[in-house]
Amino acid sequence: MKAASSFKSAASAMALTAAIVVTGSVSVQLAGTNAAYAAVVNRIDVRGNQRVSNDTIIGNLGIRPGEQFSSADVNAAVVRLFETRLFSDVRINQVGSALVVEVSEYSVVNQVIFQGNSRVKDDALTAAVQLRPRGAYSADALNSDVEAIRQAYARVGRENTTVTAETVDLGENRVNVVYQINEGGRTKIGSITFEGNQAFGDGRLRDVIATKQSNFLSWLTRNDIYDENRLRADEEALRRFYFNRGYADFRIISANGQLDEASNEYSIVFTIDEGERYTFGQVLVESTVPGVDTEAYRSSLDTREGRVYSAQNVESSIVGLTEDVAGSGYAFAQVTPRGNRNFENRTIDVTYVIDEGPRAYIERIEIRGNTRTRDYVIRREFDLSEGDAFNQVLVQRARRRIERLDYFETVNIATAPGSQPDQVVMIVEVVEKPTGEFSIGAGYSTGETNNRGSGFSLEGSVQERNFLGRGQFIRLSAGGGRDSRDIALSFTEPYFLGRRISAGFDIFRNTRRFDNYETEATGGTIRFGLPITEALTTQLAYNYSQEEYNFRDGCEPVDGVLRPDCQLNISPILQDAIINQSPWRKSSVSAGLVFNTIDNMQNPRNGIYSVFTTEVAGLGGDAQWVKFTARGSYYQTLSEELDIVGVLTAGAGHIEGYGDDGLRVFDLFRSNDRIIRGFDFNGIGAFSEAGNGRIDHIGGTTYFHASAEAQFPVPGLPESLGFRGAVFADAATLYGVPDSVLVNRGGGDNFIVQGDQSALRASVGVGLLWASPFGPIRVDYAVPVAKEDSDDVQNFSFGMSTRF
Repeated sequence: MKAASSFKSAASAMALTAAIVVTGSVSVQLAGTNAAYAAVVNRIDVRGNQRVSNDTIIGNLGIRPGEQFSSADVNAAVVRLFETRLFSDVRINQVGSALVVEVSEYSVVNQVIFQGNSRVKDDALTAAVQLRPRGAYSADALNSDVEAIRQAYARVGRENTTVTAETVDLGENRVNVVYQINEGGRTKIGSITFEGNQAFGDGRLRDVIATKQSNFLSWLTRNDIYDENRLRADEEALRRFYFNRGYADFRIISANGQLDEASNEYSIVFTIDEGERYTFGQVLVESTVPGVDTEAYRSSLDTREGRVYSAQNVESSIVGLTEDVAGSGYAFAQVTPRGNRNFENRTIDVTYVIDEGPRAYIERIEIRGNTRTRDYVIRREFDLSEGDAFNQVLVQRARRRIERLDYFETVNIATAPGSQPDQVVMIVEVVEKPTGEFSIGAGYSTGETNNRGSGFSLEGSVQERNFLGRGQFIRLSAGGGRDSRDIALSFTEPYFLGRRISAGFDIFRNTRRFDNYETEATGGTIRFGLPITEALTTQLAYNYSQEEYNFRDGCEPVDGVLRPDCQLNISPILQDAIINQSPWRKSSVSAGLVFNTIDNMQNPRNGIYSVFTTEVAGLGGDAQWVKFTARGSYYQTLSEELDIVGVLTAGAGHIEGYGDDGLRVFDLFRSNDRIIRGFDFNGIGAFSEAGNGRIDHIGGTTYFHASAEAQFPVPGLPESLGFRGAVFADAATLYGVPDSVLVNRGGGDNFIVQGDQSALRASVGVGLLWASPFGPIRVDYAVPVAKEDSDDVQNFSFGMSTRF
């Protein structure tokens, strides 16, 4: 079906070309018959034109009265008039001393009307067609537009859309163009299979490619649309996947999609040849550049003898070597890898050769295709500028940076000769894609113990990743449920003051209602981020917030004492903090380090993500403390064939008060499902009696936690649905109650807390992960295997975010 469509398009193009050539040839023949080889005319007569002025037609001839012209000049005049696309026919003849130009004008398009379309809106179709109101009409353009509309529908998964076109004559050489569209049913992808794969199953390979099989959520994800360009991108993704896992001889024999017109579904088959799996053999660095010490650069290599061959590691080694050599003063040095396969022991020796490259400079950088994104947003991703030495490695790194912006569907960088032999022009061609998002999410907070609210909540957000085409990020969100209200605004400028420094702010207001009291927190953050390396980033921030606590049901304290008729099921330690430490203002600065080598943030399989943060409160406000938190996750694929991923996570935190007031109970760490699953929020640690046999856990100054997890595909469910299962084991401890928390500020004896603060808790469980169209969703069921009698158990936990 695709081949037929392509053939039809080619035939239409050939017919159009033939029509112009034939018409031009006839005109030249007439001119040759009636005009001398070097003729001269006294005047030029124009006939047949209604809208186009005589001056416009004469100006395109290139022939002037009183000047000699030849048959070649007449031929060129005919071509120029046809190229204006204003005329359906042109005839030029010499009659005596006059040159007569007879034209037939195309009709003028009054309106372009689309009927029957609902899946593709008028604006999108208008951008796809050539004919425009007040433009010239031609039958060739009409036929081309019909095909363009069909292609627009094919891109949204409607291959069997039919389009008919007609014109309505309005008189006075004006027409309306009407496209009648029958959208038909949605074309789906029924199956994606692989032939020739032995090392990896079909399910694992289907996860690698962007095209997915149709399922009940495809109407949201739109990843089940058959597209030839996407298929080529899928082929490249498969090559990268195999090349990075030792299969250096991998090749794709064919990738075809067959449409079953009865079911309106595609069946896609990839036929591949995996080849043998290789490891790195001998790894060497050689140089033809005088003065380069090759041994000094071996530390830049990511390739090691005995490791599984990886094209990605070879590429990163080239980048590291090139940067180091250029930093040593060899601006034109280029690094070329030379591989030598050993078929007997299946190893690949790699030699990195440092040569003196051609002395070429960048004359200019041209950006094309960016109708919305500003030029400088793309240019600033280059470590090169006009006048610098051309370096292909740095160019490719810039291309990857531009792709990671996620503003463009495709990014291509090519070079063209400059004005001088040692000059090159870099041409960056991009195809933009939508960057705005509107999302609605729902969640459920489980458990009502320890004064924690529960129930369903709803959140809506509007965000733009490329605000006004400036590369800025802005997000506005609002949500709430039975016991919560949230509103937040975030803004980020990724290149503050023209430097690769991100700057932004966050403003929020959160309200929570508990069984006996409610809280309201309002605040904001001003933050900066500075990349140190490709994987390491530092973050600095100033934070300010104000928290207010109030008792519910009208139980307001009088002179710091609750009314006797207020029967609150809440511990005295919390009552005292609510009465005497509200409102509470925090003014702090924080600094953090983020180390990230995760291969895919949406579906991680390999790499490390770790965060270390220090926050100091006391720059004004009421809070005076220093807080340290750290968390790291290590992902490793345990079985490529079975797609099993192992995850090890560890974290810790400590807070230390200073000054006269020290810490309050609301400053302490509280347990949650990111620390240990199977226990309720704030469900472990030291506790205080609340009356009627109820207790309130108050948290602690220090916590440690660790987790081991294995993630795997869910048997029986298509991979395209995005579900994965998990089994895990968690362990954690939370302890430390400072003396400042135990002080009774309302008078009387100090408070007493109970519980074994050093006890270790542990749990095991299973989880279900879903990469849903609304964001990552996770449900866990955990059972404590080591707990205290005072701990609060919560087997189920539900979240709508990643666990980084």
